[in-house]
Amino acid sequence: MTDTLDLDHLRQWIGRSAEATDLVTPQLTKGLRATLFLDIGEPTTGDIAPYTVHWCLGQPVFPHDQLGPDGHPTRGGFLPPVPLPRRMWAGGEVQFVDPLRVGDVATRVSTITDVTLKSGSTGQLCFVSVEHVVSTPRGVAVRERQDIVYRDMGGAPAAPAKAPPPPVAQHSETRVSDAVLLFRYSALTFNGHRIHYDRDYVTRVEGYPGLIFHGPLQAALLVEFAARLKGKPPARFTYRGVQPLFEGSEFSVNANDKDGGLELWTANAEGQPTMKGTATW
Repeated sequence: MTDTLDLDHLRQWIGRSAEATDLVTPQLTKGLRATLFLDIGEPTTGDIAPYTVHWCLGQPVFPHDQLGPDGHPTRGGFLPPVPLPRRMWAGGEVQFVDPLRVGDVATRVSTITDVTLKSGSTGQLCFVSVEHVVSTPRGVAVRERQDIVYRDMGGAPAAPAKAPPPPVAQHSETRVSDAVLLFRYSALTFNGHRIHYDRDYVTRVEGYPGLIFHGPLQAALLVEFAARLKGKPPARFTYRGVQPLFEGSEFSVNANDKDGGLELWTANAEGQPTMKGTATW
């Protein structure tokens, strides 16, 4: 049971900003390369870091006694205190302006731009949109819109009675989603959300069948796949989660050429998309 949602109160957070500064280190770059199945190498000053390294930088740090039962910080502060227990990335859009490099001091300015309510198959949903601008001494590196969704408990969403035929990919690579991969990404992003590493919690409390693959990790793999296919990172990448991807089985990273860009998606072992994205150059 949750408190009543007061949209007018939550919308008072629109316009709030926060700033964080961090350093792109060789160790962070090496660890993220390994996690994203890239060549590790020995990063040196000036080397281009993985394109979504900004998701590892300047993450909020709270004392242990200020964390909620799900491992996230207790509600309030920069993000509005949405009284719904589940919080996840729903999607967003990233503009890659200038690659972040080893040795860069990066500053992120984050601003809440919208708070909306919707009804879905799992009940009431609250969406919070946050704009981020990441800059270095060279200027703007990344512009981003991040959409966060909050919803009630009530178990995992029911699967459709009959899944549609899986899409056919022109380009595809297969990986294995295991607990080590999820733990590594949680560590790199200082993400304490228990759905990614605590199997007892995610199955007994949240009602999912297993550990949940991070949304940004899927998005990061799609961005790197797109960059390899085209020889450079996309200028713009838009993505949204369509269903959870669980650990313990194979998954695929896929792409089709379309209108000079790429349609991208991750898919579970049955070939059904779990995140969809579009990359343009």
